[in-house]
Amino acid sequence: MTEKPVALIVLAAGQGSRMQSDLPKVLHRLGGVPLVGHALAAGRMLDPAQVVVVAGHGADAVKKAVGKLEPEARIALQQEQLGTAHAVTQALPLLQGFEGRVIVLYGDTPFIGPETLAMLAAHPSDVVVLGFEADDPGRYGRLVTGPDGLERIVEYKDADAATRAIRLVNSGVLAADAATLREFLPKIGNDNAAGEYYLTDLPGLARAAGLRVDVVTCDEAETLGINTRTELARAEAAFQTRARAQALEDGVTLSDPATVWFALDTVIGRDAIIGQNVVFGPGVTVESGAEILPFCHLEGCHVSAGATVGPFARLRPGAELAGDVHVGNFVEIKNSVLDEGVKVGHLTYLGDAHIGEATNIGAGTVTCNYDGVAKHRTEIGAHAFIGSDTMLVAPVRVGARAMTGSGSVITQDVPDEALALARAKQVNKPGLAARLMQALRQKKG
Repeated sequence: MTEKPVALIVLAAGQGSRMQSDLPKVLHRLGGVPLVGHALAAGRMLDPAQVVVVAGHGADAVKKAVGKLEPEARIALQQEQLGTAHAVTQALPLLQGFEGRVIVLYGDTPFIGPETLAMLAAHPSDVVVLGFEADDPGRYGRLVTGPDGLERIVEYKDADAATRAIRLVNSGVLAADAATLREFLPKIGNDNAAGEYYLTDLPGLARAAGLRVDVVTCDEAETLGINTRTELARAEAAFQTRARAQALEDGVTLSDPATVWFALDTVIGRDAIIGQNVVFGPGVTVESGAEILPFCHLEGCHVSAGATVGPFARLRPGAELAGDVHVGNFVEIKNSVLDEGVKVGHLTYLGDAHIGEATNIGAGTVTCNYDGVAKHRTEIGAHAFIGSDTMLVAPVRVGARAMTGSGSVITQDVPDEALALARAKQVNKPGLAARLMQALRQKKG
């Protein structure tokens, strides 16, 4: 960590018209979470004292999303998008009394890593600009450096041939002390073709006042910004490639890496085995030694060591699997705890339930947890046996070492060690099947 406290300002006010979407650009998903979540996650590694997100277009939706991603973050409103310096100015009142280092990030630039942010936070200069060596500098602003640090930022349209040959370019990310921002932001003008206030003017004003201005560099891939659907797709591919490589490096077996999809916060322990065509949504933890078989979808769940899931299983938010649990094909589990050694072989839905250890759930079992208005819980004790095609109408409890007969509809609690049978008595009508089929054929003609 740095000696100074750190605050983050994340600019997330733009509409992103090139996305051709009603959704604010920073809310388009990458790695299972909104783009702005990546900037917040990287900044979180600095343990910031304060986080301010500047919202504008779709501010209510951005505020709601940020509230889930970073509950302690505060929202500043930029009602008119008048440039990056104007956006940062809207955030400053929410940093009143803060005297540390402020890092300005962009909600549509998801790959800047915590190590790069740490360099910006710890750098001793008054103002620090993040730059990168571009393979194709294109129309980026050039960073002209000298013995005394960053001399100036030259926009492409204003650069001569020699300056355009410079490959060190500006990412837009900047770090400065809060006092420096308060002093120089009001001095930035809008005498330009767009009539906007640009944060890139701040380093020049600070240098002219005798402050030290420097450049920190990162890999070009970290600075990738998202402006179009095509760029979003490329970013997703880049994110998944990195996530797969990291999982393999961490000791996870991926049977077919190219078909496994990760979320930003996916956590998988070493020696876990992940089959092909597995999709991890947000909020998944898979412990060491667990196995996820092919064609499974997991989100908001926890899978303990020794558990196996799939193939063709779905774990929804709130699913908690203890050690040595087996969840088989075409099983869906939501908001349910399965204790150690539970077996749910196939064709079953468990929602809002707690299943005791070593219990066996037969095929076709359903916890009927929703009455059209409210959800209700099902409790099943340890070492119970639930017969195939059992309907458990919640709220209901099945005791330890109890059994239900196949095809039962359980509407009342079952005591420990009891057998519950709840189905209509079978009646056989001799010869009726043949007569019925004959009548149907004659009717058909």
